[in-house]
Amino acid sequence: MRMRIGVMVFAAALISLAATSPDTREITDPKKIASAEMPGSGPVPIDDLFYTRATGGGAWSPDGKEIVFTSNFTGRFNLWKVSATGGWPIQLSQSDDRQGGAIWSPDGKWILYQSDRGGAETYDIFAIPSSGGEPVNLTKTDDISETSAGWSPDGSQLAISHKKKTAPVTDVAVMDWKTRAVRNLTNEETPSHLWTGHIWSPDGKFLYATRINAGFTDASVYRIEAATGQKEDLTPHEGQMRTIASGVSPDGKTLLVTADRPGGYPNVALLDMATKDLKWEAEAGEFSPDGKWFTYAVNEDGRTDAYLADTTTRIGTKLNLPPGLNGFSGNPSTFSPDGQQVLISHQSSAQPGDLWMYGVGAKRATQLTFSAIASLTAAKLPSSELVHYKTFDGKTISAFLWVPYNLKRDGSNPGIVLPHGGPTGQTVDSFNRWAAALASRGYVCVAPNVRGSTGYGIDFQKANVKDLGGGDLEDEVYAAKFLAATGYVDEKKIGMTGGSYGGYMTLMAIGKKPDLWAAAVEQYGIINWLTMLKHEDPFLQEYEKSLMGDPVKDREVYENASPIKFIRNAKAPLLVLQGENDIRVPKEEAEQVVAIYKETGKTVDAHYYAQEGHGFAKRENQIDAISRTLAWFDRYLKSAK
Repeated sequence: MRMRIGVMVFAAALISLAATSPDTREITDPKKIASAEMPGSGPVPIDDLFYTRATGGGAWSPDGKEIVFTSNFTGRFNLWKVSATGGWPIQLSQSDDRQGGAIWSPDGKWILYQSDRGGAETYDIFAIPSSGGEPVNLTKTDDISETSAGWSPDGSQLAISHKKKTAPVTDVAVMDWKTRAVRNLTNEETPSHLWTGHIWSPDGKFLYATRINAGFTDASVYRIEAATGQKEDLTPHEGQMRTIASGVSPDGKTLLVTADRPGGYPNVALLDMATKDLKWEAEAGEFSPDGKWFTYAVNEDGRTDAYLADTTTRIGTKLNLPPGLNGFSGNPSTFSPDGQQVLISHQSSAQPGDLWMYGVGAKRATQLTFSAIASLTAAKLPSSELVHYKTFDGKTISAFLWVPYNLKRDGSNPGIVLPHGGPTGQTVDSFNRWAAALASRGYVCVAPNVRGSTGYGIDFQKANVKDLGGGDLEDEVYAAKFLAATGYVDEKKIGMTGGSYGGYMTLMAIGKKPDLWAAAVEQYGIINWLTMLKHEDPFLQEYEKSLMGDPVKDREVYENASPIKFIRNAKAPLLVLQGENDIRVPKEEAEQVVAIYKETGKTVDAHYYAQEGHGFAKRENQIDAISRTLAWFDRYLKSAK
């Protein structure tokens, strides 16, 4: 639910790869949706949900004996490391600010990571001794965000993403490890493009990087000479097509790339760098250290399976893992140094994200980290159910549905629509603490992947361009109708809550469809696209223009897509939640919403979180936000007549 507008959307756009068109899905009969009986089930304690840790990242030590990862064990996202054979993890760093992107130095002496301040997303690169010690800030720049550090094979240089705070573009730069001197390899002159995904060649002479447009609809892979910055486009093409680098073979002759095939569905190909020919494979991946294997993953309707393929035969085998989201972790490689193990990330609607190890020869997975506290057993959490429904114009919409236990099909229960962020994001089958908290308290929840979502082809992704809050809002409305059609939900007791673009959709929904919604909780959402354009991060300005056009020539598009045009019609009691340091959707947007609601005499409350940016990273703020949300919906939905 907290997929974020802008840069985080870029990540979603690249990994949310679809297997088939949504219009080929079988439509779900809402009357066949059932509430299971579960004696003894009840509200899942909020503290249990949020003291269940979040685990991410993952990087092998050069000797393959340890793994560093990020976790909020302490309520803050800091670095931890654990033996590759399992055991209790050791905390490496402590900070109130979030840390991530950890990677070992080739000699194993250092671990690099990135950290911002107060959620403001201006990151520095830090180094900490791998055995423990005081972190060293390598960049110390208040006006530049440095992220995604990657060591050259000999350990003498770092490749980093380099973005000036006041500029829209992100470039590729290199840092000398000894002197800390930074020089740009790219100097992007087009404000609507950025460079990302840099990968070192095995000999350290080149970097491979992807140049992509702000709308994430067109991308090319370049080879960049590390010494001079000289660039060569390896994937020239006409028109818009996305080709994105994901790995390089050990001999340096072949790139694994993700590229759009006819129909706009990304698939992986092997790119021969000498001939620039593509051999089509599956989706996304990287090579094993000996080049015998490569990895890929298939996302089908928000659930992901991980595959291991033989490089010679190019035949892939699905890894035997529990259903949900199964992907490859590891920075810079998912493979252990000896190539015998791969690092896997797994989560589902009933299991939080953890790291798993998969033996390439043994073909067996073992869990490495354990994030859930003991009280959260899968049997007590209502699981997600994948459903499909027809929307207003005949398109098929995919959604995840959470049905509480022990409900009576008497049309008396409250329902919640959970729009995702983006808009180029996707609700996936993740461990959704908000859905678990709501569903275990009797709320039937639905999270639709409306037009504009990734994961269903480029045409579906573009279907709401210059129509934000139009067709995509109708898709949300039809999700609410689906809830009522199950026979469980009272159509007069439906609410909506979402963050970022989901917050925007919430505001559009209560303004344009005021009689449908009985209550709403808006999290860091957009009220006015024109004021957003003045205050948001410069890159996000370009992203916004890719969706709605020129703000002068297409001013009417911006006005019609802005909730401020409709919000005075809203009737639903509204709760507003906002981070004070948000650079994506600045605080001014929330303040406008609250002022209009108060001016028109409507029921509104707001809470602003200090030292938080786009979304809430600190555990106490996460708990506070869901607690306020539950209290709001309990008051205005469960008590509704």
